[in-house]
Amino acid sequence: MPGIRILLPLLSVAVFLAVWQAVATAGLWNETFVPQPITVWRAAVDMSTTHDGVIGYQGYLLWEHLYMTLRRVLAGVVAGVAAGVALGIAMGTVGWLRSILEPWLTFLRTLPPLAYFFLLVIWLGIDEAPKVTLLALAALPAAAIATTTAVAAAPIGSVEAARALGASRAQVIRDVVVPAALPETFTGIRLAVGMAYSSVVAAELFNGLPGIGGVVKDASNYNNTPVVLVGIAAIGGSGLLIDGLLRAAERRAVPWRGKI
Repeated sequence: MPGIRILLPLLSVAVFLAVWQAVATAGLWNETFVPQPITVWRAAVDMSTTHDGVIGYQGYLLWEHLYMTLRRVLAGVVAGVAAGVALGIAMGTVGWLRSILEPWLTFLRTLPPLAYFFLLVIWLGIDEAPKVTLLALAALPAAAIATTTAVAAAPIGSVEAARALGASRAQVIRDVVVPAALPETFTGIRLAVGMAYSSVVAAELFNGLPGIGGVVKDASNYNNTPVVLVGIAAIGGSGLLIDGLLRAAERRAVPWRGKI
């Protein structure tokens, strides 16, 4: 029932906050490590307003930090997903190309972002280019591998039927293979967005302010746990929203998923 689907997540959040408050009140850990929820809320308010002449955090409001991070993520995800889906279609339809590229994609997928971020900084400087490139490289393998698997699994019967009716190779790919691969491709896109999000803090290690990842990095240098938690909540909350939008787009683009 729709009501239950809404109530259960809210109930889980309430339970989490209650446990958090109980742990913080019990004083099992120093408040530097486990601040009370109200302390984190005050930090969020301070970061979102101008108080005593101080604008938000490091001269930027919370929404400005989030906007810069989302802009970087969007640029990186669009580039990475576009390249990944194109590669996936090519690899799924050309066997020898898949044999060449799949090990490289797997190699890239298993690398932690910090393993090559410093190399990107050396090559591209400390401005936006290495950040967007890192996020694109984080998103690319998931989109490419999911699309490759989906294209390769396209129904042989449908492909052969299209060929028997005189469809060219390009028409078969466009009208049969790609629609059949869409459900798993959307799954790959959602995973790609998640991979990019998990790399945000690494991407904003250098010159990351304004940016949520830069906020988390800067606050952690001073053991400012409430601000770190606000940053984590902002990344996670915006990630949930974006995933919800992707789910909605998937339902509109692939209405037959789970029904055939």
